[in-house]
Amino acid sequence: MSEAAEMSTTSRRTLLCCGAAVLAGGSALGVAGCSSSSSGSTTTDGAGSAPSKSAAPVEVGAAADVPVGGGKVFRDQLVVVTQPTAGQYKAFSARCTHAGCIVDQVKDNQIQCPCHGSRFSVTDGSVQDGPAPKPLPSYPVSAENGRLVVQK
Repeated sequence: MSEAAEMSTTSRRTLLCCGAAVLAGGSALGVAGCSSSSSGSTTTDGAGSAPSKSAAPVEVGAAADVPVGGGKVFRDQLVVVTQPTAGQYKAFSARCTHAGCIVDQVKDNQIQCPCHGSRFSVTDGSVQDGPAPKPLPSYPVSAENGRLVVQK
C-alpha cells in the first residue's frame, strides 16, 4: 500500500495522537497507545457495555444521593449513576460518546450532555437524542453499606 493510500485510511484521531507523541519525543510507550486496530484487552461490544479490562472497584458516593427515577453525576470519578426504580442502580461513563464532554445532569429520565444536546436513557444508557453515535458505556454497580461501588 502506498504511503498516501495508507495515510488516507488513518483516522484523524490516530494521526493526531501518534503525531503528537512523535513530536513530543515520542517514546515507544507513547506511540503504542496510538493503535488504530480494534484488538486489545479493553474493548466494548458496541452496545455500550463496560470494557472487558478489570479494574479495582471505585466507591463513588452515597446511594441516598441518587434519587429514584433520576441520577447523579460523580464528576471526579467520571461516572453517572441512575436509579430507574427503587433499589435498582445503573452506572455509566459520564463521558459523552459524541465529543467526549462530561454529562452534567440527569433530568426528565435522561442523562444530559451540555455540549451538543445528546440525551441518554437512565435505564440502559442508549441514545435518546443525538448527535451521540452510540450508548454510554455501562459499568457494574452495587450499593454496599449505603455506598455506591462501581467496577470500572
